[in-house]
Parts: sequence; C-alpha cells; structure tokens
Amino acid sequence: MGVMDFFTSLAGVAAPLFLIASPILSYADQAMSMHRAKSSAGFSLDIPLIMLVASIFRIFFYPGAKYDVALLVQSFVNVFMQVILLKIALDNRPSSSSRGGDAGIPFTAPHEGLTGFSRPLNFWRWRSSKPYWQFLLGLTVALLVLELLISPFDSIYPAYSSLTGVIGLSVEATLPLPQLYINAQSGSCRGFRFSLLASWIAGDSMKMFWFFTSESEIPLAFKLCGVFQAMCDALIGVQYFIYRNRAAPVKAQKDWELAETTSSSNWQTPVGRRTPSTSVGEKSYH
Repeated sequence: MGVMDFFTSLAGVAAPLFLIASPILSYADQAMSMHRAKSSAGFSLDIPLIMLVASIFRIFFYPGAKYDVALLVQSFVNVFMQVILLKIALDNRPSSSSRGGDAGIPFTAPHEGLTGFSRPLNFWRWRSSKPYWQFLLGLTVALLVLELLISPFDSIYPAYSSLTGVIGLSVEATLPLPQLYINAQSGSCRGFRFSLLASWIAGDSMKMFWFFTSESEIPLAFKLCGVFQAMCDALIGVQYFIYRNRAAPVKAQKDWELAETTSSSNWQTPVGRRTPSTSVGEKSYH
C-alpha cells in the first residue's frame, strides 16, 4: 500500500468520526463559556439559525440523495448541539440597558447604526424566546409534509430532493459570512474564540480530503459548498491574526447608541453581534 492509499484509508475512517463529533467539539466550549459568564454578548444568534436551518434541510435531503450516513448522523448531532446553544444564548441575552464592552454590530434593530439594514418582522431578533422555537418547529413540519406529499411522485421528487439539498448546503456555506462582516466592520476580533476557529480550519482540511478521495457517495453540492466554506474560514483566520490585538473602535459604540436613540419605540437588544455590555466576561466567538 502506497503512502497516498494509507492516508486515503485513514481519512475514510477518521474523517467521518471527526465530522460526527465536530458539532460538539466546535460549540461545547462556546456553550460553556456563555453559561459560565451568564451572558451571550459577542455570540451571533445567526449561527444557530444558519446551522439549524441547514441541518434540517440536509436531513430531508437524505431520502432522495442517499449520501454517506456519517453526514446524516452529523446533521442530527448538529441539530442537537445547536438547540442547546440557542437555548443558552437566549437565556443569557444581555439586557437592553447594557453599555460598554464590545461594539454594536450590524443587524441590531429596525434602524441599524452601521448598515441601515432592516429585517422583515424583526426576523430572528424577537424579544421573546417562543417565536424562535415556533419557527424551527414550523420549518420542520412544513418540510415533513412536503416530503410525504411529493415523494410518491417519481417524476418530480428527484428535482425536489436536489433543491432541498442545494438550499441546505448553500445556507450552511454562508456560516462564516456574518463573522467575516463583523470583523471587517469593527476592525477587531474581540470575542473571537481561537478554539472554534482552529476546529473549523482543521475540520475543513479533513473534510475536503475526505470529500474528494472517498469512495462513498458524496454529492457534488457537498463538495462545492465545502470548498466555499473552507475559503471563508481561511479568510477569518487571516482576519484573526490581523485584528486579534485590536479593541473594538469607539465610533462603533457611538453608532450602536445612536441606533438605540433613533428606534426607541421598537428597539431591541442586538443579541448575537458583539452586543455591548458592561462586562463581556470570557471571550466568545461565532
């Protein structure tokens, strides 16, 4: 057996096990950090949103694609971990009166100070925790109903199944984008946990090697979205080494306060985007 054959065989065993465990390895530290600090300041609620939506779509992609079982198991583990992470983040959101600490970052309120972007119906920025769980339950039920209704029709089911996979994997590929934007806008990586960045980059390396050498079924959509995500993670790594010793700029803090003043009637805490607080506690990121 040649050296390449050895590494291919090793990756065929190690990569699936690593992928299955990666949601826990990547986010357990983040969850414990927020729990200990009793604050989710610096953590983006968009991360559970992206990962939960992507994983739910991936699960419903499996009946039509029959891709490698390790990827299916990873999706279920991801749902489990992200539900826990979302619960901890929602239970420990900073109060609306918080000040200081990390600068306010985009997607914070109906009149965001840095981007002016407004989410329809304040999507995923609700004050109450209940709508978050209602949305996830509604999405799961809707996909289950569609699966049961469309799967008997062989003429359209393959196209529907492929569309489900493309949506799920495309959503997952956007995971690094919020953090890339946050870092670029603030010129800082404060609140960025190196342990998670390291696990992402290590996971990307192993995943890419396995995707392109495995003899099991790995759909092209997995490979394309995996390459895109690996490139984004590499850019975050570059940002980390450029910005890691910089503090969040004062101007961004002033913009955050201005956003509160201009939308006092329907302002809500910018949970998940380096939310200002008097004490951030431990570093947290992504």
